[in-house]
Amino acid sequence: MSSSPAGVLRFLHIIQNLKKTKRTGWIDNGVKEPESIADHMHRMGIMAMLINDPSLNRDKCIKMAIVHDLAEAVVGDITPHAGVSKEDKYNMENSAMRDFQALLGDTTMAQEIVSLWQEYEDAQTPEALLVKDLDKFEMIVQALEYEKSDKKTLQSFFDSTNGKFKHPAVKAWAEALYAERSINQ
Repeated sequence: MSSSPAGVLRFLHIIQNLKKTKRTGWIDNGVKEPESIADHMHRMGIMAMLINDPSLNRDKCIKMAIVHDLAEAVVGDITPHAGVSKEDKYNMENSAMRDFQALLGDTTMAQEIVSLWQEYEDAQTPEALLVKDLDKFEMIVQALEYEKSDKKTLQSFFDSTNGKFKHPAVKAWAEALYAERSINQ
């Protein structure tokens, strides 16, 4: 079974919001030209490609990185400071993902997208844990870039991820980032 062309087109129009929606944390911190959700997901996909760990399904990690925030095309970028409970956020995002699945005709491809999103949310597999690390790491890479471009300190982003990285490669990348940041301060 394949998705109807009209359903695919409607899905693509909805997820176009990811290209237009700026990440809330950067807006809240006065960043002049904040990245979009799609920008964030794209770099995470590239980061997943750079992981050399034979114990992980690398292709699954790449796919998970590019779908982990798809629901934000409908619900927006809800941060922990938005006053929305984790349960409500999950329910809204889950509903958006189920709507996508229906829109795409509940095909095996649509099921894979939802399954990858759910695996990320559950954070129980090695692949999901890596992508969780990449999500946090991409954020602090971006924070450092905004510190340089906007001449501001974004310490809270570094504080929120300190000691949270689990994968050895991401830990090493984070150490290199901290070293670069200390030189630039």
